[in-house]
Amino acid sequence: MRVCLASTSPARLMLLGQFGIRPLTIAPLVDEEAVIASVESAEGRSLSPEEHVLLLARRKAADVASRLADDIPDFDGIVIGGDSMFELDGEVLGKPHTPENAVARWRAMRGRTGVLHSGHAVVRVTPDAPAREVHAVAAASVSFVDDVSDAEIEAYVATGEPLHVAGAFTVDSLGGAFIERVDGDPSTAVGMSLSVLRRLIGELDVVWTDLWNTTDPSVVETPAL
Repeated sequence: MRVCLASTSPARLMLLGQFGIRPLTIAPLVDEEAVIASVESAEGRSLSPEEHVLLLARRKAADVASRLADDIPDFDGIVIGGDSMFELDGEVLGKPHTPENAVARWRAMRGRTGVLHSGHAVVRVTPDAPAREVHAVAAASVSFVDDVSDAEIEAYVATGEPLHVAGAFTVDSLGGAFIERVDGDPSTAVGMSLSVLRRLIGELDVVWTDLWNTTDPSVVETPAL
């Protein structure tokens, strides 16, 4: 069975790799801001963080699944889509994009606790059969140390790591030393809950352990030096 990750997120790819799954990766062609704006305009309200991440995860998975049906008609497997956002005191914090925003975020977050929301969507793609989709949201609270200095914040931001991740932090790389506690599935704070993903895959009649040691044929092996 093949596995396709509808994302180019290094963190999500790393998570799957830790469990022996090297998937095909395809970047979804989804204008995230336009999708959210369109739905909120149509419904006349703002989406909650849970609705936000779930909507985008589903759109990403659906986009890639649809393209696979056209580009790789014999694809038989699953497509995984995900989206994450960080909530602090009711305010949703996405990717900061600029060093100035990232520094301000970290100064506001130190010594405090927020919630990382992660949306998941899995699509079962089978040749000559309708696609089947399941989805769910996971959340984990993240507590930051209270003694991270301005100099440490500026040094961390200067690495560029927090600029393009939800909430401006990572728990599995350089930012991990500034995080005191994670309550919930730890992998949720990385960007994808493996326990939720396992449950969703099971709902599609796929056994999680059957995916271990899976390398998609499209992934080019790097010869050992």
